[in-house]
Amino acid sequence: MKILFVLHDPPYGTERTYNGIRWARQMVDADGANEVRVFMFGDAVAATASGQKVPNGYYNLDKMITAFTDKGGVVGNCGACMDARGMAEDRIVPGTHRSSMVELAEWTAWADKVINV
Repeated sequence: MKILFVLHDPPYGTERTYNGIRWARQMVDADGANEVRVFMFGDAVAATASGQKVPNGYYNLDKMITAFTDKGGVVGNCGACMDARGMAEDRIVPGTHRSSMVELAEWTAWADKVINV
């Protein structure tokens, strides 16, 4: 199955992006047959910032996203959202990329299921 997750919330402060990445990772792991992509909108793009330092024992989305892409997941960031937050491409987690509304439209048409978190 081809699944697209669209995430909107900031990486910390709510658990929606955290849970969205956990869910996406589980879907990659589920049976090995799923293709999973995640598109980050708005404040969710900050979840892909590399080098995050969080308190001991707190989840780290940098590491979680790396684990997701290492399993074959794909992550795209809204380019306009990155620009609005002053995020340069060289500061995002390896395996993620600057994306666009054009790519989101292509991914939406590609997907069997779209999950908007």
